[in-house]
Amino acid sequence: ISGVPVLDDEDRVVGIVSQTDLLAHTGPGPHTSQESTTAAVPPTAGDVMSAPAVAVRAEETAADAARLMTRRGIERLPVVDVEDRLVGIVTRRDLLRMFLRPDSEIRRRVTGEVLTEVFGVPTGDVDVHVVDGIVTLAGQVERRSQLPALLSLVEQLDGVVAVASRVTARTDDTATTHEDQARHAMPW
Repeated sequence: ISGVPVLDDEDRVVGIVSQTDLLAHTGPGPHTSQESTTAAVPPTAGDVMSAPAVAVRAEETAADAARLMTRRGIERLPVVDVEDRLVGIVTRRDLLRMFLRPDSEIRRRVTGEVLTEVFGVPTGDVDVHVVDGIVTLAGQVERRSQLPALLSLVEQLDGVVAVASRVTARTDDTATTHEDQARHAMPW
């Protein structure tokens, strides 16, 4: 655990004690000898916490929580109810886990949903390999105009980190598209 919320008597979050807060308040402090009758009083959580606490409401979306964490540069957020009482904590790891997908699931979605359903690419025309969320595509599609849309759709799938494409097209329909556009363009 890299940080904990500090609560008041009504379970409302008043601050956070993080590892950074603890490190800032440890180290060489006043040394007491055995002859000294005054002992150093250890600091309380309230003494070392970062306040005020940045929190997220339980009904907000995971994307809202992620944006708040990014904007504030924090690793964890207390989750509070409508009365600002603590109901949990969400961490960056929790949010990342929502977006991560097994490589086999990513491969299945690229092959089935994108290549077959959207583009009608026959099975085997494009090989799909996925390792740690990086998708490698190799093969052929029918038309060159399909390539940008193919890359865009694959990049947008949850869990895809990057796309490396060695996909080519059997026909270049982009030249005729440009000629048609030029032919229908206004003369001025």
